Amino acid sequence: FVHNSAKQGRNREFQAILPLRGKILNVEKARLHKVMENKEIIAMITALGTGVADEFNIEKLRYDKVIIMTDADVDGSHIMTLLLTFFYRHMKILVEQGHVYVAQPPLYKLSKGKTIEYVYSDGQKEKILQEWSSDKVSIQRYKGLGEMNPRQLWETTMDPTTRTLKKVAVEDAIAADQMFTVLMGDEVEPRRDFIMKNAKEVVNLDV
Repeated sequence: FVHNSAKQGRNREFQAILPLRGKILNVEKARLHKVMENKEIIAMITALGTGVADEFNIEKLRYDKVIIMTDADVDGSHIMTLLLTFFYRHMKILVEQGHVYVAQPPLYKLSKGKTIEYVYSDGQKEKILQEWSSDKVSIQRYKGLGEMNPRQLWETTMDPTTRTLKKVAVEDAIAADQMFTVLMGDEVEPRRDFIMKNAKEVVNLDV
C-alpha cells in the first residue's frame, strides 16, 4: 500500500502493489455497510480475494503476505493504525494466521566517501556515527518512501533477502484498535489525556 517507487522497484514475478490514496475511512465510527462504500477498502478487499466479515474465506487469499508500507511519520502511523484496525475488526483470521506484516523502511542514509549505510533507528545511527568518528559524514533523513528511488526502496525495504518485516500479532491489532477507540471515539477525556501525555514525545511531526 505505497508510493509509485514501490510499483517501479518491485519484482513483478511475486510482488503486487496496491496504492491507497490518502487515508481510508475511519472504521471506528462507521458500520460495516458504510465501510464497504469506501472505494479504497473495496479495492483492498478485491485484491486480497477473501471477502470480508461473515463472507471472509481465508482459502481464497491471493497473497501469502499482506505487507503495509507507510511513511515513517505521523500520517504514516495513522494510516497503519487504520489498516490494522480494519483487519482486526473485519478480517481477523488474516491477522491470527500471521499473514499481515509491516515493512520497516530506513530512517536515514549515512554516507562517508563511497561507504553507504541505511539506518533503521536513531540508536543505530548514533552507533555508526561513533564508529566512523568523522566530520565528513552525510546524513539524509527519509521522511517518506517517495524520497527513495525505486532501486533504493527495493534494496532497503522490499528485497526479501535484505528487508526487515514485522509480523503483526493479534496483540498488535488489538493495541491499534484500542488506540483508535481513544483517538477517534466519542469519549473526550481519554483522548485529551493521551494527547497531554504524549505531546512532548512526538518527533518528526509534519505540519
